[in-house]
Amino acid sequence: MTEARILYVDDEPDIRDIAMMALELDPEIEARSCSSGREALGGAAVWKPDLILLDVMMPEMDGPETLRRLRESEETDGIPVVFITARTQAAEVQRFLGLGARGVIAKPFDPMELAGEARKYLGTAAEQMSGKRAGGATAG
Repeated sequence: MTEARILYVDDEPDIRDIAMMALELDPEIEARSCSSGREALGGAAVWKPDLILLDVMMPEMDGPETLRRLRESEETDGIPVVFITARTQAAEVQRFLGLGARGVIAKPFDPMELAGEARKYLGTAAEQMSGKRAGGATAG
């Protein structure tokens, strides 16, 4: 039984493939991927993931811009976003958190640890999104 839906967004096909294999090691995670911020906006609105793992550096629409647009839509505003980035100095992490990200996972990530890292950011977020999918009220 799937406990959590995770959308992984990265423009690099090799990294996306590794991330998908890593996330699918956890039988309670259903994972999908997108290759751009624009694709993620549509995918998140339709699929309603419990968490989005979002690359910071992408062409056309980077991670921060994608997050901004996710927050502008009522359908995706409540989905927690965690940035995946090599930019993990304290000031950069604080900037990402200030943009509304729930957290930051360092890139390159350890494929054997990615599902566990992602789970740290789920918890009540997964329960809230499941309630929204079912049409129920959620606590704020």
